[in-house]
Amino acid sequence: MSDAAKLRIFAMLDVDGDGVITRAEYLGRVDRAAAVCERDAGHPLVAAARAAHEEVFRQMDGDANGGVTYAEYRDWAGHEAFEESCRPALGSLFDLADQDGDGCLTRAEFTRLRAATGNTPEGADAAFDALDPHGEGTVQRAVYLAAIHDFLTTGRSPMAQAYPGHPDALEPAAR
Repeated sequence: MSDAAKLRIFAMLDVDGDGVITRAEYLGRVDRAAAVCERDAGHPLVAAARAAHEEVFRQMDGDANGGVTYAEYRDWAGHEAFEESCRPALGSLFDLADQDGDGCLTRAEFTRLRAATGNTPEGADAAFDALDPHGEGTVQRAVYLAAIHDFLTTGRSPMAQAYPGHPDALEPAAR
């Protein structure tokens, strides 16, 4: 995993910017996604997302002290961690956002999910377009997860172009 990608993701997960991802900050992703996707706390998809995120946090918190430092995150993050626990957790958030359960997100669903998980609104359209290169109007679950995997493990993905300041970012005129 590239250090730049790790730093970007860590900063997004460390909501208050104090250098430690708390359990509340991490699980807050599920709560925010459930809220914007209009799923109540008792919905089975919310329960599945919470369980998947609990497992990710348990694994990230190497010293089990209730907080994840950048060093812990850096040492944990990578291909194996993604496949073992991040893929199910991120997939569970995708499933929360997929209102009709067809395995695809519309632009509106995608944008809501991005905002709920801590991404800035800038670049949402560019990220969606990068994951929908044929203009079908949807992003498939497998494509979404593959793009996140690629960003996490290599620092590159179709969505990386949507991150301002990223080396692969498109210039505004090119979008």
